[in-house]
Amino acid sequence: MDRKIYALAKRSLDILVSLAVGIIAIPVVLVISLAIKATSKGPVLYWSDRVAAGSGTFRMPKFRTMRVGTPAVATHLLDDADSMLTPIGGFLRRSSLDEIPQLWCILIGEMSLVGPRPALFNQDDLMALRHEAGVADLVPGLTGWAQINGRDELPLPVKVKLEREYMENRSFWFDAKIIAMTAWKVISSKDVQH
Repeated sequence: MDRKIYALAKRSLDILVSLAVGIIAIPVVLVISLAIKATSKGPVLYWSDRVAAGSGTFRMPKFRTMRVGTPAVATHLLDDADSMLTPIGGFLRRSSLDEIPQLWCILIGEMSLVGPRPALFNQDDLMALRHEAGVADLVPGLTGWAQINGRDELPLPVKVKLEREYMENRSFWFDAKIIAMTAWKVISSKDVQH
């Protein structure tokens, strides 16, 4: 498929899916919001600075799963991440329901359904590898090829190698395969972090 046609189809799918799922998820969003407020102090959403395609940053929302005051680093770098979870934080992460607010970033074009997961603003080691591999210009995704092949368990060079593989083989059908595999992993709770 021609790259321009692919880009147009990808963006159209991003808009349609984020709108449709966002509307369907309104009751779920309300229940989660109430549950977060009832079980822990602090805001419903946690906004983190993430690296945008090319350069710069954007603010990415998630339902808050960690206690207020938790350091802003990748969860796998925390000494005892489980002790910092809110009472419903583990469930939200295992079910990936904490990711629902990112539909907003997809709708406005800061993210896509499929692409490399957006790096935290301070993940310089990851971004250096992404620039070297040429994948730093890809629009970050809600899910991606590396995401469904190991997530945070992957060493950074392996993660970036998979992202490069995605970049070199991008297509509507590859994106569809990644979305289907992501849905299966979420439903089966495989490779999902607490």
